[in-house]
Amino acid sequence: MNDLTEDNTIPRQNKDSARTGLSFSWSDGFPEWFRSQAFSLAFTACRTNRLFLLGSKPNGRLSLFDRRFERPLGLHVDGEGRLFMATRDQIWRLDNILGPGPGDCDRLYVPRRCWTTGHLNTHDLALDANGQLLFVNTLFSCLSGLSHTHSFQPVWKPPFISALLPEDRCHLNGMAMDCGIPRYVTLRNQSDAPHGWREDQAKGGCLMDVRTGKPILTDLCVPHSPRIHGNQLWLLNSGTGELGVVDIRRQRFIPVCSFPGYLRGLAFFNHIAVVGVSKARDGCDFDGLPLGASLNAHAGEAICALCFVDITSGRIQHSLRFHGAVSELYDVQVLPGVSCPMALGFQSDEIQTRVTIDPVGARLARKECA
Repeated sequence: MNDLTEDNTIPRQNKDSARTGLSFSWSDGFPEWFRSQAFSLAFTACRTNRLFLLGSKPNGRLSLFDRRFERPLGLHVDGEGRLFMATRDQIWRLDNILGPGPGDCDRLYVPRRCWTTGHLNTHDLALDANGQLLFVNTLFSCLSGLSHTHSFQPVWKPPFISALLPEDRCHLNGMAMDCGIPRYVTLRNQSDAPHGWREDQAKGGCLMDVRTGKPILTDLCVPHSPRIHGNQLWLLNSGTGELGVVDIRRQRFIPVCSFPGYLRGLAFFNHIAVVGVSKARDGCDFDGLPLGASLNAHAGEAICALCFVDITSGRIQHSLRFHGAVSELYDVQVLPGVSCPMALGFQSDEIQTRVTIDPVGARLARKECA
């Protein structure tokens, strides 16, 4: 891993961050490199209830902006630049209200629409080819869509799941889309018993083909975040701390890069993979997972970081490391062409006073008055 420069701290962007004692450090040259990549990032930290937005200010300094939401997990950015986010019992759509022009930020996300689902332990989510939102309904062990009148509409379930009950039987957690269709999913193991996935977390992790309902890999260790990029299927083998590709024909997982931590959250921009790395939860030190044994063998400690990997070489080019209150990340999404994103939340008066008028409606009003 690249060395991290401990004396660099990102300027806080709001009062909420200043109260938490959060600090950040990064690898040498990261701010300049990140600014040159023509993208910014949205990512979630579910245990500390935060949506983060990482960008670059006009003066070249890093900007890290955060807002509070209840247990944010999966993220999705659509072709219109809207941000969808799963939280504890809702799914939010945040829309950009800024037009082109000068300013400190070039995208301001505002919560515009909300679907109340109840607690489904919603993980990954994405829009399908018809523009309908699909999500991983972990509690009910299925893929689901939104419903106008109910909490969710079941779309697909693994063949071994005998009933849709709120029992988190297999811990279905990841979904890879292919041309707007859910193609692959990841799950902890093929259990049909209530919370059965907890019995043996070190093996039995599964990658499954949604189209056929058949498993492709059954020997993964806590897999997460399957993604199709560059005509390859990528995923995180979280329990071993490895990012890799799947040879579907030979049914093999091929590691490309390893990390000192538990992996959740994967996004791509050209040849760069952005990977979320987390520390152990509640002091468990990854007991029973190969990642724990590997860290102990090398006298290493897990980190919490975003790591930027050159997938052509398998090397970590840069890292942004978290210190203090944030020790776990969940999902990450790339915001192409965005320099400095920000968002409105519900913890300050800003959401009350930031009022905008739709220019289409304003033009119609002027016509009627003429």
